[in-house]
Amino acid sequence: MPGDVSDLGPAPALGAAWAARLRRVAPPQLNPAELARFLNGAVETLSVAGATVPPDLDRARGVGSSLAYAGLVAQDVLPATIAVLGSRLAGVLWAAGAADPATITPDLLSAVADGYARTLRSRVHELVTQPLTEAEVSPALRTSEARFQAVFTHAGTGIILGDPFGRIIDVNASFAEMLGYSIEEIRGRDIREFIHPDEVPRMMDAFTAMVESGAEIRRFDRRYVHRDGRIVLTELTASFVRDDHGEPIMVIVLVVDITQRHELQQRLRHQALHDPLTGLPNRSLFAERLQALFGTPGSRAGLCYLDLDRFKAVNDRLGHEVGDGLLRGVADRLGRLAEAHDHLVARMGGDEFVLLVPDPEPGELPRLAEEILAELAEPIDVGDHRLSISASIGLVASDVATTTPAHLLKSADVTLYWAKADGRGRWAVFDAERNARDMTSYTVLATLGQGVERNEFHVVYQPIMDLADRRVLGVEALVRWEHPVLGHLTPDQFIGHAEDSGLIVPLGRAVLDQACTEIAAWNAAHPRRPLYVSVNLAVRQVAEPELVGQVAEVLDRTGLPPELLQLEVTESELVGPAGRQVDAISSLAALGVRMALDDFGSGYSNLGYLPRLPLHTLKIAGILVEGLRDRTAGAVPVVANLVQLAHELGLQVTAEGVETEDQAAQLRACGCDSAQGWLYAKAAPLGSLGYLLEP
Repeated sequence: MPGDVSDLGPAPALGAAWAARLRRVAPPQLNPAELARFLNGAVETLSVAGATVPPDLDRARGVGSSLAYAGLVAQDVLPATIAVLGSRLAGVLWAAGAADPATITPDLLSAVADGYARTLRSRVHELVTQPLTEAEVSPALRTSEARFQAVFTHAGTGIILGDPFGRIIDVNASFAEMLGYSIEEIRGRDIREFIHPDEVPRMMDAFTAMVESGAEIRRFDRRYVHRDGRIVLTELTASFVRDDHGEPIMVIVLVVDITQRHELQQRLRHQALHDPLTGLPNRSLFAERLQALFGTPGSRAGLCYLDLDRFKAVNDRLGHEVGDGLLRGVADRLGRLAEAHDHLVARMGGDEFVLLVPDPEPGELPRLAEEILAELAEPIDVGDHRLSISASIGLVASDVATTTPAHLLKSADVTLYWAKADGRGRWAVFDAERNARDMTSYTVLATLGQGVERNEFHVVYQPIMDLADRRVLGVEALVRWEHPVLGHLTPDQFIGHAEDSGLIVPLGRAVLDQACTEIAAWNAAHPRRPLYVSVNLAVRQVAEPELVGQVAEVLDRTGLPPELLQLEVTESELVGPAGRQVDAISSLAALGVRMALDDFGSGYSNLGYLPRLPLHTLKIAGILVEGLRDRTAGAVPVVANLVQLAHELGLQVTAEGVETEDQAAQLRACGCDSAQGWLYAKAAPLGSLGYLLEP
């Protein structure tokens, strides 16, 4: 309907709802228009405070203080204010661009309550002490007494007037209502009758200290007992009225009931430290407990860090409502298990949970992980759906003196993903050596692109020997990386990353360029014994449309004859869309380049396509050559048949990985043409192989 707050934007709607609520609970200190302007300004201030990074809590305290200064001091003003702000402020903060309204709102509400209580206590104290310190009766004194009586009677803050010995002279209605009594039932009794028994000694000690020290004001928190037996938490401000000789003749105590504020703070703290969906402790509370454990010398900390397997599929197929129900079901089971072991379980976000295990016994974490997997093995009912879910769990334990909370969490997270990589539905234990390998692998991946740009890669060569006369026929170009941090790296440490990232294309191009340049220069210096160079092509390189043109350009620029370049491909590179790879190989062969099939026999070898490909050489995989070490292993007839087949197809045969004279002898007996391996030389810069290459 017209004028409804729902028709307004978030900020005006909050101001209107706040004004309507306060008009119901507070005497009209301001007319409706003034109250609306005042509260709209307060909303704007809170909006600015929440959008500031970090939130400006002093501004929020100022809003609470301004309520008290505006005369809004009735007993229900603060609870009404917190209720309205609690339901609407987050929307205002979101519209103002605050980073995390749900997290910021509790902090702002607590600051508003704090500012209001402090100012209210201060104002009431000023009013009630002034008339009792006047030196003589006068019209001004009578005016002050009248004002005091008004404040004493109507203040939302409790006021006690007592003698120095604890007898209550008078109380106002707010204090009497605070404890559930009438004024007459309290007047004349000892204050100790209403204070919680545990607080009496501290209360009397505090008053004694005030008398002896001459202190005028003392502030402290105390517990009173309500008529019905419940505890009333209060904040007291006590001051003495003294005679001309400085002796106390009366004590004035302002009593603010902070029970609701305390409960609010507890609720806000609970909200800030617990996950709203599952009710479990959240990342903040977990970090707090973990930090506390690290503050205990000699302790050990254990973590079971788990992530639900394929949870995204539940959200994608059944919807987030079902996904949320599944998370609640998982949280219930983990909560019961953690409670049984007296451990903390927290939801870290998404579908990740963690159990904190202080001082774990040997074998305790794996046993706990097995219990978790068993708990989750039973299906969880969510509405009409019966869902099965598994989890992957990372386990890590460490002395707190040898690590940090952040490093422990990182180790647990890493181990969790080991469990996922190993097949899901299982747990893994942190392994420092595996982590070091992973970190090295990550460093390689992260710096690979820079390495290519900075020319940190270089080529080494392994001779390819004629088995008949041990003459060098050519060399295979092999790439190495001189990493600025990790040092010398071999292809098995970086080629996989290069292929996955696509950097194998510029890297392969650089290797081809360097190999052709160096071999062309070598051959120019040794024209009687020209060598060919064999360069490996990766799958992505063969699939590149520009490959043939790039090879032709390198040959033309370096002057290397096409027949002295051999390009090696594997069987996996012969399978591709629309035969692109086969077309590329055919185009390269048409340039006059020698094509070799590498690692033949290392896996499933399809012999059917061999006659149809323009190949020059078949390279027997090292695993077959390794089999020649044992003459009883049956590798000889396999190698002999492969050599015979290749020769019948007009192909040369090169054996890889030859390390012994016996292997070389058997390969010669099988008719193999050439070989390479450590028997002849390890890969080295071209200049270092001169003793083999020169005639």
